[in-house]
Parts: sequence; structure tokens; C-alpha cells
Amino acid sequence: MSPHRAQIVSAILLLILAIIGICLVILPVKEVKMPAENMYGIVLDAGSSHTSLYIYTWPAEKQNGTGIVTQHSECNVEGGGISSYAGKPGGAAKSLQECMKHALKEIPQSRHHQTPLCLGATAGMRLLSIINHTESGRVLQEVQNELQSYPFLYKEARILTGQAEGAYGWVTVNYLLENFVKYGFVGRWLNPGRSTTGALDLGGASTQITFQTSQKLENQDNLMKLTLYGKTYTLYTQSFLCYGQDQFLRKLLAHLIQRQHATGQLINPCYPRMFNISMNLEKDIFDSPCTKEYRPAQYSQMTIKVVGNGDYNQCVKTVSEIFNFSHCSYSMCSFDGVFQPKVTGSFMAFSAFYFTQKYIKEITNITLTSPSRAVEAATLICNMTIREIMDKTNQSEKYMKNICAMSNFVQILLTNAYHFDEASFPSISFQKKAGGASVGWALGYILNVSNEVPAESLSVMKALPPKCWSGIIFLFVVFLLFVLVYGMMICSNANIRGEDFRF
Repeated sequence: MSPHRAQIVSAILLLILAIIGICLVILPVKEVKMPAENMYGIVLDAGSSHTSLYIYTWPAEKQNGTGIVTQHSECNVEGGGISSYAGKPGGAAKSLQECMKHALKEIPQSRHHQTPLCLGATAGMRLLSIINHTESGRVLQEVQNELQSYPFLYKEARILTGQAEGAYGWVTVNYLLENFVKYGFVGRWLNPGRSTTGALDLGGASTQITFQTSQKLENQDNLMKLTLYGKTYTLYTQSFLCYGQDQFLRKLLAHLIQRQHATGQLINPCYPRMFNISMNLEKDIFDSPCTKEYRPAQYSQMTIKVVGNGDYNQCVKTVSEIFNFSHCSYSMCSFDGVFQPKVTGSFMAFSAFYFTQKYIKEITNITLTSPSRAVEAATLICNMTIREIMDKTNQSEKYMKNICAMSNFVQILLTNAYHFDEASFPSISFQKKAGGASVGWALGYILNVSNEVPAESLSVMKALPPKCWSGIIFLFVVFLLFVLVYGMMICSNANIRGEDFRF
């Protein structure tokens, strides 16, 4: 190619580049909005008997400051709760590793650094903190170090207060029932204007009651305010440590030992007929702050044989004695001198409440819809043998030995303690899941965390205006035609001179 022709080609290329530059600098840039990716959050529910990892997701654009959250997946940690690793350095951290690997795979790598990671420990760690504050701190620090080693946005690992656990459980219930927001027929999220639902949680070491109320709260310790989706809610919430399923059963045995002055053998009216078991007094009964008041000064022996006689009347009397209904310095109380306003509205009962009523229904075919039906069911169960109970539920005696005691415990807790009566008891629904998500405090907790996570606007892709692109394409086509014609002319001239054409 001659120098003159090369200059012409170069001039045309420079002209095209100049036009593109002018379009970028002078002409307005059009923004093309693209949907932002979902955000993710991880919550580890470190309960008294086990730990569960939940992964939640929500659109990057939030609704009134709070994410519209759905449960993405969950992972159950093998072994006991983190409190069970007291005195076992490294055990708590190691137990979480498989479920954390699950989280690494489930959450897109591009979102790892923006994914909040939280661990909330509940009544098991609250009890450990009472027994050995130093050891509970060591376990929590060990877990914190493990979680900080992952590429997520570590937020905290802490022991939740009982009030916080109850309040977050209430948030979960009402979120899943769409009492805060609902996807309307107009294609956007709306406030449905519904009344909220109370939450009844029964864990391994504690139980919680939480509900919205307009009544004056005589004890400000029971007051909690939460702001969700642009609205503030005033809640009554109370947690009872040592009244979860596992700790209540320990208290029941300890109370029977104290009342019977039992040494070698203990009669348990709440165990089924034809059932007996040998227990270690220290490990199975008195190794807990919840049974401290019943603990004998010394043991004559370390084991005791517990024999069941399936006596409903004696069982319900013994269970009632675990509660203190006599002392109240407020206008009204639940039990143990704790203030509680009158229950109002509907309630959802979950965790061990759900499983207890599930077994009651399987054994007796009675649905818990009233106090009288609860008494009827408990009476039938306590009069059955362990074999009859196991045949109806297909469950092992490990769990079924306590169903008589739990039937009476749930009945007394809901009626005598929380004051649900024939009119209000039917408002309780027993649920394990709602809307495809597990009912518990973890979802409510991540909703609160999502308030702190900045909303992410739609991704913006900057593009040239269509007219500018049209001009560039036109010039590019002209340039291609010029090159094509120019090439044909060179070939033609070469052929006339009989020269070989080489590009």
C-alpha cells in the first residue's frame, strides 16, 4: 500500500474514533437499569440441644428499609448444642464446619463478602453462663474465631436474652403469616393492615410468650419495640428460663426425689405404666442450675431407679407444683410472680409445643382446641402403657416416656400460667413450618439485621443513545465498503500488470 493511500485509510479511522469520542463526551448517556442480584444472610441458631444453620435471601432493593426475606436452605449441625462442648476445647468450632461448607456452596461467591453472618445462642448458653461464666465465654470466643475465618460479613456471635429470643420469634410468625407485608395483585408489596399474631415458643431450656398489646405494661422489662417495614410495634415479651422441655423434665424428677425422700427407687406418676429406667443423679438430674433448689446435701448412691405408674391425677398435681401461682405483686401475673397482661388475638405455638400436640393427636386422636380437650387427652395418655404409646406413634421409648408429663405441662402452662381459657384457647395454632420456612427466632433476627444492610439500587448499565450508535454503524459500513472497493481496485491493477497479489 502506498504512503498516500495509507494516510487516507488512517484519516478515516481517526474520523470514526473522533465521532465516537464526541458522542461519549457531548451527547447524554442513557442509563439502562438491570435488576440487582439477591442479597443473602446466614443465621446459626445455637440452641440448648442442637444448632441449626439457616440461609436467607432477599432482593437487593428492600421494602421500606427491611428485606423481603425467604428461606433459601438450612443445615442441621451434627452433635449437641455449643454449650455441650464446655470443657472440650475445639469441639464447638469443629461442629460448625460442615454446615459452613454448605453455606459456601449455596451462596454465590460474588455475594460472600456482603452476606451477614450471625450466631445467636439461646437458653443452653444462658445456663452455662450461670454455671461457669468463664467457660461460656471461651466457647463463644472459639465459635467467633471460627466464623470470622470465612469470607462472609461477620456480624456477631452472642448469647441472646430471653426477651430478644421471644421478640424475634414473634417477628418470624407474623412475617410468615404475611401480617407485615403481602404481595398484592397489583404486582407490588403492600401492607395488608392485619392484626398481628402472638408467638408461643417452647425450647429445650426456656419458653417464651410474646404478643402485641395496647395494655399498660406494669413491668418495663417486658416491653420491646421493633420497627419493621416502616411501622413500630409495641410488644409484651417474657422468657422463662428452666421451663423449656428438657429442664422442666429435670425439675420434675428433682421435685419428686425431694418430696419422696427417694434414695434407691423413685415412683414417677408421669412415666407410663410398665416402664422403668435407671438414672445417674448427677448427670441426668442435678447437673443444672434449674434443679439446684432441689439438690440433696449428699447422695447415698449415684444412681436411682425410676418406676412409672401412670397416674394422671398425681402427675398433674406434681407438674402444677413446679409452678408458683401464689405470689404476684402486679395486677395480674402468669407464674413465679411475673407480670402478664391479658392475652389477646391469635397465637402460633411452635418448637416443642408443636411436637407435643402432634404426638397427643397421634395417640388420642384429640386436637388441642380447648382446655377441656387438653385435659381429656392427657388423662387418656397417662393411663396407657409405654408399649401402647409407642405402637401409636412409632417412636422410641426415649421420647415417649415423657409424653404424659409433657401433655400435662403444656396444658398447665397454657391455661393456669398464660390464662388461655375456653374462649381464647381455640385461637392457638400449632405449627412447625409456615410458608416453607421453619418457625423460630432466626428468621425474625435476620429481618432485623436486614434493616442494617444498605439497600442496593438497580444496577446501572451506561449506554450510548440510539442515534449515536446509528451514526457509528453507518460510518463503519462506509469504511468497510471503502476497504472492499479499494481492495478490488488493487487486485484489478495487479492482474493487469501480471503481478502476484499479496495482502
